[in-house]
Amino acid sequence: MKFQSVFIIFNILLVIFLAILCLSPVIFLGNQMALVFWKSNWYLICVLVFILAVFDAFYFSNRRLYTLLEKEDWPALVNYLEEKVLRQGKFSPRLVRLLANTYFVLSDSAAVMSLENKAAAANAPLVDNNALVFGTARILGKDIPGALNFFKSRLNRVKPTLRPWVNWYYGFTLMLDRQYNEACEVFIKLADSCRDGVITGLSVYFLENMLKKSIPDAGPALDTAAAKGRERVKKVFPAIKDWNKETARINAEIHTAVLSKYMEETGLWLYRDKTN
Repeated sequence: MKFQSVFIIFNILLVIFLAILCLSPVIFLGNQMALVFWKSNWYLICVLVFILAVFDAFYFSNRRLYTLLEKEDWPALVNYLEEKVLRQGKFSPRLVRLLANTYFVLSDSAAVMSLENKAAAANAPLVDNNALVFGTARILGKDIPGALNFFKSRLNRVKPTLRPWVNWYYGFTLMLDRQYNEACEVFIKLADSCRDGVITGLSVYFLENMLKKSIPDAGPALDTAAAKGRERVKKVFPAIKDWNKETARINAEIHTAVLSKYMEETGLWLYRDKTN
Protein backbone atom coordinates (compact mmCIF):
# COMPACT_ATOMS: atom_id res chain seq x y z
CA MET A 1 0.00 0.00 0.00
CA LYS A 2 1.28 3.47 -0.83
CA PHE A 3 2.39 5.79 1.94
CA GLN A 4 -0.13 8.41 0.83
CA SER A 5 -2.95 5.88 1.08
CA VAL A 6 -1.86 4.90 4.59
CA PHE A 7 -1.71 8.57 5.54
CA ILE A 8 -5.22 9.27 4.22
CA ILE A 9 -6.77 6.17 5.78
CA PHE A 10 -5.18 6.87 9.17
CA ASN A 11 -6.40 10.46 9.11
CA ILE A 12 -9.93 9.43 8.15
CA LEU A 13 -10.09 6.84 10.92
CA LEU A 14 -8.82 9.25 13.55
CA VAL A 15 -11.15 12.03 12.46
CA ILE A 16 -14.13 9.64 12.51
CA PHE A 17 -13.16 8.43 15.97
CA LEU A 18 -12.80 12.01 17.20
CA ALA A 19 -16.18 12.92 15.72
CA ILE A 20 -17.82 9.95 17.43
CA LEU A 21 -16.13 10.81 20.70
CA CYS A 22 -17.22 14.45 20.52
CA LEU A 23 -20.71 14.13 19.03
CA SER A 24 -22.12 10.88 20.34
CA PRO A 25 -22.55 12.21 23.92
CA VAL A 26 -24.72 15.04 22.53
CA ILE A 27 -26.79 12.66 20.43
CA PHE A 28 -27.31 9.96 23.08
CA LEU A 29 -26.99 11.83 26.39
CA GLY A 30 -28.10 15.38 25.68
CA ASN A 31 -26.21 18.64 26.07
CA GLN A 32 -25.98 18.64 29.86
CA MET A 33 -24.62 15.09 30.20
CA ALA A 34 -22.39 15.62 27.18
CA LEU A 35 -20.72 18.51 29.00
CA VAL A 36 -20.06 16.23 31.98
CA PHE A 37 -18.66 13.56 29.68
CA TRP A 38 -16.32 16.00 27.96
CA LYS A 39 -15.06 17.36 31.28
CA SER A 40 -14.23 13.82 32.40
CA ASN A 41 -12.61 12.73 29.12
CA TRP A 42 -11.06 15.89 27.74
CA TYR A 43 -7.57 14.38 28.03
CA LEU A 44 -8.51 11.56 25.65
CA ILE A 45 -9.56 14.05 23.00
CA CYS A 46 -6.31 15.97 23.50
CA VAL A 47 -4.25 12.79 23.13
CA LEU A 48 -5.98 11.87 19.87
CA VAL A 49 -5.53 15.39 18.48
CA PHE A 50 -1.86 15.27 19.50
CA ILE A 51 -1.34 11.90 17.79
CA LEU A 52 -3.00 13.19 14.63
CA ALA A 53 -0.87 16.35 14.63
CA VAL A 54 2.40 14.46 15.19
CA PHE A 55 1.58 11.87 12.53
CA ASP A 56 0.67 14.53 9.96
CA ALA A 57 3.75 16.62 10.78
CA PHE A 58 5.99 13.55 10.40
CA TYR A 59 4.39 12.62 7.09
CA PHE A 60 4.63 16.06 5.54
CA SER A 61 8.21 16.55 6.72
CA ASN A 62 9.15 13.28 4.98
CA ARG A 63 6.78 13.47 2.02
CA ARG A 64 9.59 13.76 -0.53
CA LEU A 65 11.25 10.66 0.89
CA TYR A 66 8.04 8.61 0.73
CA THR A 67 7.33 9.77 -2.82
CA LEU A 68 10.75 8.62 -4.03
CA LEU A 69 10.35 5.28 -2.25
CA GLU A 70 6.97 4.72 -3.88
CA LYS A 71 8.39 5.52 -7.31
CA GLU A 72 11.47 3.37 -6.63
CA ASP A 73 13.52 6.21 -8.07
CA TRP A 74 16.77 5.04 -6.49
CA PRO A 75 19.18 7.62 -8.01
CA ALA A 76 16.93 10.48 -6.89
CA LEU A 77 16.54 8.85 -3.48
CA VAL A 78 20.33 8.64 -3.14
CA ASN A 79 20.64 12.35 -3.92
CA TYR A 80 17.96 13.19 -1.37
CA LEU A 81 19.51 11.04 1.37
CA GLU A 82 23.06 12.19 0.65
CA GLU A 83 21.88 15.77 1.09
CA LYS A 84 20.33 14.90 4.46
CA VAL A 85 23.04 12.58 5.78
CA LEU A 86 26.34 13.58 4.22
CA ARG A 87 25.91 17.28 3.59
CA GLN A 88 23.60 18.23 6.46
CA GLY A 89 25.19 15.73 8.85
CA LYS A 90 21.94 14.07 9.93
CA PHE A 91 23.42 10.66 10.78
CA SER A 92 20.22 9.25 12.23
CA PRO A 93 19.91 5.43 12.37
CA ARG A 94 16.90 5.51 10.04
CA LEU A 95 18.49 7.67 7.36
CA VAL A 96 21.87 5.93 7.46
CA ARG A 97 20.27 2.52 7.13
CA LEU A 98 18.06 3.69 4.27
CA LEU A 99 20.98 5.28 2.42
CA ALA A 100 23.10 2.14 2.85
CA ASN A 101 20.23 -0.02 1.59
CA THR A 102 19.71 2.25 -1.43
CA TYR A 103 23.41 2.05 -2.32
CA PHE A 104 23.04 -1.71 -1.97
CA VAL A 105 20.10 -1.75 -4.41
CA LEU A 106 22.24 0.16 -6.90
CA SER A 107 25.13 -2.32 -6.35
CA ASP A 108 27.38 0.59 -5.35
CA SER A 109 29.66 -1.16 -2.85
CA ALA A 110 32.20 1.67 -2.88
CA ALA A 111 29.54 4.15 -1.78
CA VAL A 112 28.48 1.80 1.05
CA MET A 113 32.10 1.68 2.25
CA SER A 114 32.40 5.45 2.08
CA LEU A 115 29.17 5.82 4.07
CA GLU A 116 30.45 3.36 6.65
CA ASN A 117 33.61 5.41 7.23
CA LYS A 118 31.64 8.63 7.64
CA ALA A 119 29.03 7.00 9.89
CA ALA A 120 31.79 5.51 12.06
CA ALA A 121 33.30 8.96 12.51
CA ALA A 122 29.94 10.55 13.32
CA ASN A 123 28.41 7.80 15.46
CA ALA A 124 30.31 4.49 15.70
CA PRO A 125 27.35 2.34 16.93
CA LEU A 126 25.60 3.04 13.61
CA VAL A 127 28.07 0.73 11.88
CA ASP A 128 27.56 -2.11 14.36
CA ASN A 129 23.78 -1.73 14.19
CA ASN A 130 23.93 -2.02 10.39
CA ALA A 131 26.70 -4.62 10.34
CA LEU A 132 24.84 -6.96 8.00
CA VAL A 133 24.47 -4.30 5.30
CA PHE A 134 28.02 -2.97 5.58
CA GLY A 135 29.51 -6.47 5.81
CA THR A 136 27.65 -7.97 2.87
CA ALA A 137 28.52 -4.92 0.77
CA ARG A 138 32.14 -6.04 1.10
CA ILE A 139 31.16 -9.49 -0.15
CA LEU A 140 29.41 -8.01 -3.17
CA GLY A 141 32.45 -5.82 -3.78
CA LYS A 142 34.59 -8.99 -3.74
CA ASP A 143 36.57 -7.75 -0.75
CA ILE A 144 36.50 -11.12 0.99
CA PRO A 145 39.40 -10.47 3.42
CA GLY A 146 37.79 -7.16 4.36
CA ALA A 147 34.41 -8.83 4.90
CA LEU A 148 36.04 -11.58 6.96
CA ASN A 149 37.79 -9.10 9.25
CA PHE A 150 34.65 -6.97 9.48
CA PHE A 151 32.43 -9.82 10.68
CA LYS A 152 35.12 -11.32 12.92
CA SER A 153 35.59 -8.01 14.75
CA ARG A 154 31.84 -7.82 15.43
CA LEU A 155 31.09 -11.32 16.65
CA ASN A 156 30.62 -10.08 20.22
CA ARG A 157 30.03 -6.39 19.57
CA VAL A 158 26.67 -6.36 17.83
CA LYS A 159 23.37 -6.59 19.65
CA PRO A 160 22.07 -10.12 20.40
CA THR A 161 19.43 -10.06 17.67
CA LEU A 162 22.13 -9.63 15.01
CA ARG A 163 24.67 -12.11 16.38
CA PRO A 164 23.34 -15.29 14.71
CA TRP A 165 23.52 -13.70 11.27
CA VAL A 166 26.90 -12.08 11.95
CA ASN A 167 28.20 -15.50 13.03
CA TRP A 168 26.80 -17.10 9.89
CA TYR A 169 28.34 -14.50 7.61
CA TYR A 170 31.63 -14.96 9.44
CA GLY A 171 31.50 -18.67 8.57
CA PHE A 172 30.46 -17.81 5.00
CA THR A 173 33.39 -15.45 4.50
CA LEU A 174 35.77 -18.02 6.00
CA MET A 175 34.55 -20.44 3.36
CA LEU A 176 34.93 -17.85 0.59
CA ASP A 177 38.46 -17.21 1.89
CA ARG A 178 39.11 -20.97 1.61
CA GLN A 179 39.58 -21.39 5.34
CA TYR A 180 37.46 -24.50 5.17
CA ASN A 181 38.24 -26.06 8.55
CA GLU A 182 37.46 -22.83 10.37
CA ALA A 183 34.25 -22.41 8.36
CA CYS A 184 33.23 -25.96 9.34
CA GLU A 185 33.65 -25.13 13.01
CA VAL A 186 31.34 -22.11 12.69
CA PHE A 187 28.67 -23.91 10.67
CA ILE A 188 28.72 -27.04 12.87
CA LYS A 189 28.14 -24.89 15.94
CA LEU A 190 25.27 -23.04 14.26
CA ALA A 191 23.76 -26.29 12.98
CA ASP A 192 23.86 -27.70 16.49
CA SER A 193 22.61 -24.80 18.58
CA CYS A 194 21.29 -21.83 16.58
CA ARG A 195 17.64 -21.09 17.32
CA ASP A 196 17.04 -19.50 13.92
CA GLY A 197 15.75 -22.19 11.56
CA VAL A 198 16.89 -20.45 8.38
CA ILE A 199 20.43 -19.95 9.67
CA THR A 200 20.52 -23.57 10.79
CA GLY A 201 19.29 -24.71 7.39
CA LEU A 202 21.85 -22.65 5.49
CA SER A 203 24.60 -23.93 7.76
CA VAL A 204 23.81 -27.61 7.21
CA TYR A 205 23.40 -27.02 3.47
CA PHE A 206 26.91 -25.60 3.17
CA LEU A 207 28.35 -28.33 5.39
CA GLU A 208 26.88 -31.11 3.28
CA ASN A 209 27.06 -29.65 -0.20
CA MET A 210 30.18 -27.49 -0.25
CA LEU A 211 32.53 -27.95 2.68
CA LYS A 212 32.30 -31.74 2.55
CA LYS A 213 33.81 -31.62 -0.95
CA SER A 214 36.65 -29.40 0.25
CA ILE A 215 37.49 -31.53 3.30
CA PRO A 216 36.92 -35.17 2.30
CA ASP A 217 38.46 -36.53 5.51
CA ALA A 218 35.80 -34.73 7.56
CA GLY A 219 32.97 -36.32 5.58
CA PRO A 220 31.51 -38.57 8.33
CA ALA A 221 31.58 -35.79 10.94
CA LEU A 222 29.96 -33.34 8.55
CA ASP A 223 27.30 -35.88 7.59
CA THR A 224 26.42 -36.34 11.25
CA ALA A 225 26.28 -32.60 11.93
CA ALA A 226 24.23 -31.96 8.79
CA ALA A 227 21.74 -34.75 9.58
CA LYS A 228 21.25 -33.46 13.11
CA GLY A 229 20.83 -29.88 11.91
CA ARG A 230 18.43 -30.94 9.20
CA GLU A 231 16.16 -32.56 11.77
CA ARG A 232 16.28 -29.42 13.89
CA VAL A 233 15.20 -27.34 10.90
CA LYS A 234 12.27 -29.64 10.17
CA LYS A 235 11.01 -29.24 13.72
CA VAL A 236 10.75 -25.50 13.06
CA PHE A 237 9.60 -25.76 9.44
CA PRO A 238 7.79 -29.11 8.95
CA ALA A 239 7.18 -28.55 5.22
CA ILE A 240 8.89 -26.70 2.41
CA LYS A 241 6.01 -24.21 2.28
CA ASP A 242 6.90 -23.17 5.84
CA TRP A 243 10.53 -22.72 4.83
CA ASN A 244 9.56 -20.71 1.75
CA LYS A 245 7.24 -18.48 3.78
CA GLU A 246 9.97 -17.62 6.26
CA THR A 247 12.66 -17.08 3.63
CA ALA A 248 10.29 -14.84 1.67
CA ARG A 249 9.91 -12.73 4.80
CA ILE A 250 13.67 -12.60 5.36
CA ASN A 251 14.30 -11.65 1.74
CA ALA A 252 12.78 -8.27 2.58
CA GLU A 253 16.08 -7.61 4.38
CA ILE A 254 18.53 -6.14 1.91
CA HIS A 255 21.54 -8.10 3.20
CA THR A 256 19.98 -11.39 2.06
CA ALA A 257 20.33 -10.33 -1.59
CA VAL A 258 23.53 -12.39 -1.70
CA LEU A 259 21.68 -15.43 -0.33
CA SER A 260 18.37 -15.64 -2.21
CA LYS A 261 19.68 -18.33 -4.55
CA TYR A 262 21.14 -20.34 -1.66
CA MET A 263 17.92 -20.10 0.32
CA GLU A 264 15.98 -21.62 -2.56
CA GLU A 265 18.57 -24.36 -3.07
CA THR A 266 18.63 -25.09 0.66
CA GLY A 267 14.86 -25.51 0.77
CA LEU A 268 14.90 -27.97 -2.15
CA TRP A 269 17.73 -29.92 -0.51
CA LEU A 270 16.17 -30.02 2.96
CA TYR A 271 12.84 -31.33 1.68
CA ARG A 272 14.08 -33.26 -1.35
CA ASP A 273 12.39 -36.44 -0.12
CA LYS A 274 9.05 -34.61 -0.28
CA THR A 275 9.56 -32.69 -3.50
CA ASN A 276 10.65 -35.51 -5.83
